[in-house]
Amino acid sequence: MTYFWGILFISLHAMVPITLTAVGEVVGETGGLFNIGLEGILLLSAFTGALGAESAGPTVGLLVGMGTGALVGLLFSVINTYWKGTQMITGIGINLFAMGFVAFGLIVLGAPGFHAVPAESRLAPIHTPVGTLSPIIFVALVIPFLVHWFLNRTRAGLILKAVGENPEAADVAGINVNLTRLLATTFGGILAGLAGAYISVSWIGSVTKGISAGRGFIALATVVFSGLNPLLALLGGFIFGFFESLATWIQNLAGSKAIPWQFVAMIPYVVTLLVVAGVIGRVRFPKALGEPYKRE
Repeated sequence: MTYFWGILFISLHAMVPITLTAVGEVVGETGGLFNIGLEGILLLSAFTGALGAESAGPTVGLLVGMGTGALVGLLFSVINTYWKGTQMITGIGINLFAMGFVAFGLIVLGAPGFHAVPAESRLAPIHTPVGTLSPIIFVALVIPFLVHWFLNRTRAGLILKAVGENPEAADVAGINVNLTRLLATTFGGILAGLAGAYISVSWIGSVTKGISAGRGFIALATVVFSGLNPLLALLGGFIFGFFESLATWIQNLAGSKAIPWQFVAMIPYVVTLLVVAGVIGRVRFPKALGEPYKRE
């Protein structure tokens, strides 16, 4: 039972950044924009969230991370809606900028490669009889249900789907296509920003130039797995979080030293490739996904 609770709690913590980022991307892609710059948003918000937490406490740190994600999401939206940019190139640019900015920022802080967040600046966990849980875990469990309700039970959700499926018809109906897409992608950036700040302020408690560790790309794989269903994104986030925790558990297991740790660390990413290979081509995405809308 000790092993069971240990793996479960690690899985829940590892699930959070993937689930939040994936659900945010589900909203953005439903509206017609896909953002492969999620890895960069996680990295940037982990860095700025840590700085905010050290300056004014963990709550401010999380808000700063969300603000960072919102700003990057807004910039991505403007470039690819009003300026008709190429979404793939913009996302790559975000990732490259984040890698350089965070690496340079750590040098400026006097901690090249690694910066620890002081214990007093980290979000206090919730203590249970079998372990501790971050409060953000419960946020990550609730948000997919709220987003699912929004997309399927509200007029605004129907408008968002129309914009992603047939922006011309939505425009004729009087819907501001570009503004709708901008709001959706900015919301996605907010959730990714919360996920990044959670990594540094609540979960790992440090910032490195590789702190995102591919979780942004795993979140993209989760979106494919989910077929733009937020509830399946929650399930996918838990699955990938479980395999990440399993890899961590195996590395720390007595007698596992015979297996190089690099091979064990590959487990979550191998699972990601297998899942995507199994569902790609079976998932139906909005017809206008990735295409900037140009009014005739």
